[in-house]
Order: sequence, then C-alpha cells, then structure tokens
Amino acid sequence: MKILDWYILKRYLLTFLMMLLLFIPIGITVNLAEKIGKILEKEVPFGEVVLFYLDFTVYFAHLLFPLFLFLSVIFFTSKLANNTEVIAFLSSGVSFSRFLRPYMIGATVVAILALILGMYLAPEASKGFNDFDYKYFKNNKKAVETGSVYRQINDHDFIYVSSFDAKKRMGQNFTLEHVVDNKMVYKMSARNIRYIEKDSVYRMVDYVKRIIGENNDEFITQRRKDTIFSFDLEDLTPLEYIAETLTYSDLNQFIEKEKERGSSSIGRYELVKYRKWSLPVSVYILTIIAVAVSSKKRRGGMGVNLAFGVSIAMVFVFFDKIFGVMAEQSDFSPLVAVWFPNIIFGVLAAYLLYHARR
Repeated sequence: MKILDWYILKRYLLTFLMMLLLFIPIGITVNLAEKIGKILEKEVPFGEVVLFYLDFTVYFAHLLFPLFLFLSVIFFTSKLANNTEVIAFLSSGVSFSRFLRPYMIGATVVAILALILGMYLAPEASKGFNDFDYKYFKNNKKAVETGSVYRQINDHDFIYVSSFDAKKRMGQNFTLEHVVDNKMVYKMSARNIRYIEKDSVYRMVDYVKRIIGENNDEFITQRRKDTIFSFDLEDLTPLEYIAETLTYSDLNQFIEKEKERGSSSIGRYELVKYRKWSLPVSVYILTIIAVAVSSKKRRGGMGVNLAFGVSIAMVFVFFDKIFGVMAEQSDFSPLVAVWFPNIIFGVLAAYLLYHARR
C-alpha cells in the first residue's frame, strides 16, 4: 500500500473514531441530565448505571452510524481540499478512482464493524438499554404495557390479552380458544395471567373454562389456577423493540415462528432484519457521496461542504424513516422499503462521482 493510501486511510478511520468520541459523550450527558433525578430517587446501583450507559453507547452509535461516517468523511476530505492536498494528489498523475481506493478500504473496515454491530452487539445492547429503561424509568401503566395481542399459537389454539405489563410479566383479560374444524371446543378466560418464573407456570386469576357441548355448556371456575401452556412468554409480549433485541439467527427463527402464527407485525420484524444488511452497503454509498461532494475546494470553504452534507444526510434519514413507516403500517414490502433509499442514493453517488472525475 502506498503512502497516499495509508495517509487517507488513517485520516478516514481516525476522523470517524473522533466523531464517535465527540458525539457519544454528548448523547450520554444529555440522557444523564434528563434521568439523573430518577436515578438518585430510586437509588439505582452504580454498577447498573455504568452497564446501562455502556449499552447506551453501543445503541446510540449504531443508531447514528451512517450520519457519523458521512460527516467525518466530509470533514476531513474538505480539509484536504482546502489545503490543496487533493489538487496535489490529482496533479501528480493519480486518477480520481485511484484517489478513491483508500476510502473504499476504510469503508470496508467500517462496513464490517457495522455488520458485526448490527448482527450481534447492538441487539444485546438494545435489550439491556430497554430492560433498564422499563425497570427504573417507565413506571406508569401506559409506559410498561403493550397494546392488545391476538394470535394463533398452533393449529387449534388462539390467545388474546388486552395488554401486557412487561415489568410484571402480567397480561390483562386473557383468553384461549381451542378450535377444531372451525368449531370452538372450549374457551379459557381469566381477569389476568402472570408468568411465575420460579415455578415455570402461568398463574390465572378469576379463571373460567367453558366447554362447548351439543346441548349445554359446562363451566369450570377457580379463583386462582396455576398451569403450563405450550406458548412462550414472548407470545404475550410483542413489544415494539423485540426484533431489535434479537441476534440475526434468533431473529430469523422468530420471524419464521411468527409467519406460522399469522402475526400482523411481520413487516416490522423483517424491516429490522433487512436493515442489518443495508447499513453496511450504505457505508460505501455515503462514503462515495461525501468524497465527491467535498473533494473540490469551494469559495465558502468547509462550511459549505458540511451544510450540503448535512442536508443530504437529513434527506437520507427522511427517506429511511418514511419507507420504514410504510412497511410497518401497510403491505408495502419491507425489502423495498429498506433498499429503496440505498438505490436512490446509489444513483446519486454514481452521478456525483462521474462529475467529480471530470
């Protein structure tokens, strides 16, 4: 590798690292300032606070990964251009494609890091982050309860809860319907159902079982009933962040399981799955756009490049969010929703790169 390659690659990675080190402490400070009162009020152990902010660091970095990368490339490339270093490189006979090569090597390093982060580290961090958040900060009922759940858990059984408290592991207004050949055989209901981890059983309060007969129905009632069901606790808790807390292999298994049960949230889960692959690709696209935009020396200096770069980043995030919401709330394909922004900005990257070479 030539001196030029090492020079640019080192600046690429160091500037990206410095951008992370600059913004992550700001994010931690803002979050801590917002929650320090509750932390002190609840006397949260110091060790748990440290672990929470370690998870927060990974969660925050993964969330804003493309933006940090884009701004860091624009920043140091604009600096090279303002110091006429880019002109010196190209005037020495180096083609623009050759000038771009160390950027692509750096993008490969960052893309691999983004892939590992998205597949394994970010899900664990997201789980720790959300668990801590629910445990200490979301005390009101609306914060810890999900909406109603109705799903098929096997060929014959359907379950329903009007809401589920993730903190207490308790569902309200539980029913289980057992259907054979489109006819209900029996129906269980309870005012609430709670998972008792110590005994690995579900405890139902105000339990009623109605057995459907040809002429008369039989009712069995108990004030409290402990039993074992074939469904898992997660079947009652389709928390919005559940897909984000699963590693890639676990997420694939979870999606297949949800498809078999006819879940209405498949689009949301597949969106998370496809984003794990689209993020590393966006690293290359944003790197090319950033280099093409900032490699020319402009009259306004670095500020113009940064302003233009921030504008492009905001449009990228806007497209990503809009299509993400469409996939979650409608039948719009999650695959198209995830990859469409990359395709649009890939075309933009090719256009800007063509004119930058000229």
